[in-house]
Amino acid sequence: MQSLKIRRSVQFYVLLLTVAVTTAMGSSVVSAQPSKSPNQIPATQQQYRLIKQGEGPFKLTMVDAPVQQPGEHEVLVKVHAVSLNRRDVMIAKGFYPVGPKTSLVPLSDGAGEVVGVGSQVSRFKSGDRVAAIFFQKWLAGRPDADVGASAMGGSIDGMLSQYVTLHEDGLVSIPAHLSYEEAATLHCAAVTAWNALVSRGRMQANDNVLLLGTGGVSIFGLQFAAAAGAKPIITSSSDAKLARAKSLGAVATVNYRTTPEWDKAVREATGGVGAHQALEVGGQGTLAKSIASMGGGGHVAIIGGLAGFGGDIPAVSLMGRSVSVTGIFVGSRADFEAMNTFISEHKLQPVVDKVFDFKDAQAAYDYMDSGSHFGKLVIRL
Repeated sequence: MQSLKIRRSVQFYVLLLTVAVTTAMGSSVVSAQPSKSPNQIPATQQQYRLIKQGEGPFKLTMVDAPVQQPGEHEVLVKVHAVSLNRRDVMIAKGFYPVGPKTSLVPLSDGAGEVVGVGSQVSRFKSGDRVAAIFFQKWLAGRPDADVGASAMGGSIDGMLSQYVTLHEDGLVSIPAHLSYEEAATLHCAAVTAWNALVSRGRMQANDNVLLLGTGGVSIFGLQFAAAAGAKPIITSSSDAKLARAKSLGAVATVNYRTTPEWDKAVREATGGVGAHQALEVGGQGTLAKSIASMGGGGHVAIIGGLAGFGGDIPAVSLMGRSVSVTGIFVGSRADFEAMNTFISEHKLQPVVDKVFDFKDAQAAYDYMDSGSHFGKLVIRL
């Protein structure tokens, strides 16, 4: 009987001790606020929109917007960095066709982290580092008729937003050695240069590669050509920029302001052979000279029209030297992925001229418009 009382007393005190410990632990948990998960998804976000001002240009405006949860085959991306292209400035000024839109999230180029996936997504998982492709519906091969309607930052909303929700097919993984800021420069300029020189141009080692100016496309073309064992030749009106280009692998440089007949200088720099590849970004003002710079079997990729579009193409001259002229408008997801493989193999680092804060997006536009940059301009979110 005495032993039974002792056992019950022990059990009672054990019970009291258990309750005390549990209560203390519970109090501790209640008083300690849990840390916020870095991937906790808010209901709203900040994003920039281009808003039409009557019949005039668009105005870049920061707005609050809902975060769109991903559908079955969609991926939610937290954007860490975006970059600008000349196209973005032209859109803002109303010089680039975007249809009847009066409001648009700008910029095609952006990289970030996957923070949510739909139930049927198979290509990506949370935590993956990704970049959006320029044309969301151009995956490989020749572009279909509806590809143009899927252009980011033009036909559809772009990347200047804290979060974006895209179909899983519209994303690629980014090279592991690149920062988000570097990866955000690839979508338009780099893929354009790759498509022009490699996919369409079939660039070979020892090719003479003519690059006009020191914007994003030309600098990526310079890096790709140098890494492939080709011979980059670059033009600019700035001797300081030409010196930087030489440090990146240019074998010859031409100041087109002090050498107006720069096509002859290009042919002289190649020992009279001429260029095998040309990235033609000037348009009407430079196309004739780019063609005159070409050697036999050369390829001119028409990419832009900084000096306006139009101008006659000398058909007889093209035929006599078997020169081809190709229109290039960025490229497919397959081009982007092949380019990323090359970038990873050669450990190429995109040339970033300047990085702006999210709140200073308009300053980035203004700097791009000034033409002072060398390489790419980035906005960090």
